[in-house]
Amino acid sequence: MFILFAGYKTEPLGDIMSEKIILSLGSNMGDRLSNLKKACERLRSNGFEIEKISSVYETEPVGMLDQNYFYNIAVSGSFGEEPDDLLNIINRIESELGRERVIKYGPRTIDIDIIFFGEREIHSLDLMVPHPEYRYRKFVLEPVLEIEPDIADVSDGRKLKTILSECVDNSKVIKKDEIQS
Repeated sequence: MFILFAGYKTEPLGDIMSEKIILSLGSNMGDRLSNLKKACERLRSNGFEIEKISSVYETEPVGMLDQNYFYNIAVSGSFGEEPDDLLNIINRIESELGRERVIKYGPRTIDIDIIFFGEREIHSLDLMVPHPEYRYRKFVLEPVLEIEPDIADVSDGRKLKTILSECVDNSKVIKKDEIQS
């Protein structure tokens, strides 16, 4: 297990590449499907080993309703570096694909969130893992459960199936097609 305390890192135990990482990707601007595919390609070319990709889910916006519906997917895989390194790559990919952080919960060409990074719990200024809002978002839970049906929350050990059954998010989440990787 890897722990981050006030900016100090301890050494990871075991093989870093064996840690299962779960990402959530979404897009509601431009060619949504193409944006998701490009993001996956760029993740791969930057060292993220994609093992599974969920179907595409068309989802109602949450937080700011007056915008286009999103396409969302979940991706599981591994990465040979630290969480901060992955976050830097994600921020660069989002920027390269035209993401502008203007309005919180606003429209975006691409959004990539780290939901889980192995068994790690990370609480820093730049990164919170598990993602602090995933439990309240069906558009994250449903795609993740499609590809990792037995996964549990590293913070409390509850199965995501249970978390989804208790989720009060009533936004529309419609399973579309599989994304071609």
